[in-house]
Amino acid sequence: MRTILVVDDEPQLLRALQVNLHAEGYKVLTALDGTTALQHAASNHPDLIVLDLGLPDINGVDVITKIRGTSSTPIIVLSARHRSVDKVRALDAGADDYVTKPFGLDELLARLRVAERRLGTSDGIEQVPTVDVGEFEVDLANRKVIRDGASVRLTPREWAILELLVRNPGRLITQQQMLAKIWGPGYGGETHYLRVYMGQLRRKLEADPARPRHLLTEAGMGYRFEP
Repeated sequence: MRTILVVDDEPQLLRALQVNLHAEGYKVLTALDGTTALQHAASNHPDLIVLDLGLPDINGVDVITKIRGTSSTPIIVLSARHRSVDKVRALDAGADDYVTKPFGLDELLARLRVAERRLGTSDGIEQVPTVDVGEFEVDLANRKVIRDGASVRLTPREWAILELLVRNPGRLITQQQMLAKIWGPGYGGETHYLRVYMGQLRRKLEADPARPRHLLTEAGMGYRFEP
């Protein structure tokens, strides 16, 4: 049974999530503020964390930063803040996903399932060196991509972007994270680079580049790989 920590300063919402997530088979811990959340994270080591940003004592982004100092536990933000800048700050601080309020329970459960799949392959051992999504196959061990039985030639930058996304299935990678990882810390504003390279990757790999199924854009925030 997975243990999930739910952090929100709305008691009614917290209780509803506790009941529904317990019904889905989770052991649920709850916290109404950031201080309690950090105590639970340190002492109970939850498998997953659902976190509101608007907490009464500590800003939710600061809670994420503190947790990330010692743990890689998947964190899904659940917040009424809809602005892209709030989403980017949370994701850059180390959140794995961002769900805006009001939300449907089915959506939250789907995001949790994605995070759980990542838990199964995040123990430091590369268990599945090849990722096959039907339209194409990514061989991470040998740094190759196969489509329709033929090898696809990628530039080093294209491969770096694809590898980063494929190694984090379902996770939103922000523009700033991708630029810093692939180009370096001085390129945080060069988001047009990513648009160009993502366009090239879609033309090479997606069956319909105009309506991609696997290499997805989250407008104003970043990119996501969906297997």
